[in-house]
Amino acid sequence: MLPGPTSRWFERPETVAAHHKRAEYAKALLGNEFRYVFNHSGRRSWKTETAKRALVSRAMDESERRFLVGAPTNKQVKRIYWPDLKALIPRNWVEEKSEGELWIRLVNKTEIHLAGMDAPDRVEGQIWHLALLDETGNMAERVWPEVISPMLADTKGIGWLIGVPEGRNHYFDYTQAVKAGKWGDDAKVFHWPSWEIMDPEEIEKQKGILDELTFNQEFGGEFVHFAGRAYYAFDEKIHCAPLRERYNPKAPLVFCFDFNVDPGVAAVLQPMKLPNGLDGEAVIGEVYVPRNSNTEIVARELALKWREHQGRIHLYGDFTGGARGSAKLRGSDWDIIQQILRATFGADRIHIDVPQNPPVRRRVNAVNARLKSVNGDVRLMVDPAHAPHVVKDLEGVTILEGTSGEIDKKSSPQLSHISDALGYYIHRLYPPGLEKEAKIGNLY
Repeated sequence: MLPGPTSRWFERPETVAAHHKRAEYAKALLGNEFRYVFNHSGRRSWKTETAKRALVSRAMDESERRFLVGAPTNKQVKRIYWPDLKALIPRNWVEEKSEGELWIRLVNKTEIHLAGMDAPDRVEGQIWHLALLDETGNMAERVWPEVISPMLADTKGIGWLIGVPEGRNHYFDYTQAVKAGKWGDDAKVFHWPSWEIMDPEEIEKQKGILDELTFNQEFGGEFVHFAGRAYYAFDEKIHCAPLRERYNPKAPLVFCFDFNVDPGVAAVLQPMKLPNGLDGEAVIGEVYVPRNSNTEIVARELALKWREHQGRIHLYGDFTGGARGSAKLRGSDWDIIQQILRATFGADRIHIDVPQNPPVRRRVNAVNARLKSVNGDVRLMVDPAHAPHVVKDLEGVTILEGTSGEIDKKSSPQLSHISDALGYYIHRLYPPGLEKEAKIGNLY
């Protein structure tokens, strides 16, 4: 049960006030002590839950106001906020609402509107008295200075900008400017690490799942600096071994795809017990066609190399199917792959799992975490004799300077494609953070 908006929940020990920093943050939101409030605390630190309740409390206290809630996409803002806002607002306070357009009007004529900031024109040119932006670091840099802030100028409106850091991007710049006093006395940054308020056992679990930089970002709420190598956790001395000799022809095999022409690539791996004694993934093969490749060539090469395999074949990769495919799960590239592989292995042994592509940074983080967790666990290894280009990618792919972790694809065009392919699979089964991680046994 969500604590009610009018029950002074932020002072109740069984809810937010179990930690004084959360209580301080809640009171700042409710009491309008600061016009601009930032919170980049770690995951599961009640940033969003506190903001939801404070938003509803203010909406019920202030008549004839227009409040905006924004997240990076419309789908996100609906999933994160819409059900809880409807649950928090008493039914007798709701005058009208729109499920399609995501807004609620209260009996005091205050309105709460939800919108995705991937298309900020949805809210431009309107009057707003308060704007709550969640996952601010994942929004385009122009959203706050060019869209939201100007709309709050006429009303001297309030801005709440919250979210887990995403590298040292524009959100980092905002918080640094506030700390330096450049936003004035009516701006405040709140921050506390998740381990101050979460179950210690859960924190230890996350240390076994995440690499150090990602852990510090996700649960420390720190603006870590991703620079240099993208796959910084990779060490040839630790992660390379003759793994092909451990291949089991009856166990599931994974083909990972990225759609490209120069080069055409695919990574081949198998879940297994690694030489270090841990369950993990072994990259035991690859396809690498340097020039004039296409999806058909790559798929036929895989079918030829692994035609004797007796177990199931699992397919992962780029959701879009490359530039040539449509934005459907089974676009043209995936149709080609399945047609060729089914002809060799049989339709009942081919299993495709291709969700929408994750953000690049989260995909890279997932790979680094499998390479080496905070606890030092290595669960991803490569056979350099049979997957040399995977090794070359993990050693050579770099981050664009000045970004929040975007991969540099221009300085070395031959790099990044096969590690991208690998990353789609790793993120699907082992996403970073508190998302539900899959288990190796799920493939058996």
